[in-house]
Amino acid sequence: MALPDQFDLATAYAFSVKIDGIQIPHVMEVSGLKAEVDKVTYQQQGQDGKFVTRQMMGRQKAGEFKVKRGLTDSTTVTDWLKAVFDGKLSEARKTAEVAIYTSDNTLLKRMNFRNVWVKDVELGGTLKAGSTEPLSETFTVCWDEMEFA
Repeated sequence: MALPDQFDLATAYAFSVKIDGIQIPHVMEVSGLKAEVDKVTYQQQGQDGKFVTRQMMGRQKAGEFKVKRGLTDSTTVTDWLKAVFDGKLSEARKTAEVAIYTSDNTLLKRMNFRNVWVKDVELGGTLKAGSTEPLSETFTVCWDEMEFA
């Protein structure tokens, strides 16, 4: 799982996204991968009467990340959003995985997410007559729990 040399860094082009174990095709970009905990701040009085402010770690925060992929005729993501609109929790909640690979396709880091659901879907690009730019579909995935695997 290590990079070949201590001075090497991971590249941004080698990654995959899976929802319920199924790889999402045509992914162009993933952003917002962030793990965070609450910060608990409290004040106390020392024995010498000195006022002290302390901070400590709290609970893991829930979060979200965005996936941008090339627009196809697939309705998987919009069907998923429809399940959310309809309040069908059993269909809406899924698992997700984002894996990052080295340049020789060796797994470097994996993030597993539980209780994920899609918050929004945006069709990206400019609809312009004669354009040759690719269109995209960007969706936001909200999650309750995350772990580095």
